[in-house]
Amino acid sequence: MDVQRFSIRIREASLLSSEVFTQAVFSNGIRLSIDGKGRAIDNVFIERFWRTIKYEKIYLNPPQDGLDLYAQIAEYMDYYNNRRRHSSLDSQIPSEAYSLVEQVA
Repeated sequence: MDVQRFSIRIREASLLSSEVFTQAVFSNGIRLSIDGKGRAIDNVFIERFWRTIKYEKIYLNPPQDGLDLYAQIAEYMDYYNNRRRHSSLDSQIPSEAYSLVEQVA
C-alpha cells in the first residue's frame, strides 16, 4: 500500500503545532491539512450517532447523574457495535460486518 497517498484532515490547529504529533504523522509519509471551513457535512456521521443514542437510550432512561449517563453511553455503544443491526450495513451487526472486511483484507 502506498502510504504517500494518505492525508489527515484535522480541525484543531493546535495539533499542527504539536511537534510529537506532526513528527509521528510525517515520519509515516502522511500529509496534514486543516479544514477551516467548518462545514456541517464534516459532522454528519457523529451527529447521527449521538441522535441515535439520545432517542434509543437516554430519552427513554433519563440518567440519575453523570456516572449513570457514562454507564448508559458505554452500555449503548457496546450494543450499537456488537448487537444492533444497521440498515446501512444490509442489516448486519457492525462488529460482524467489519470483521469480514478485515478477513478479506
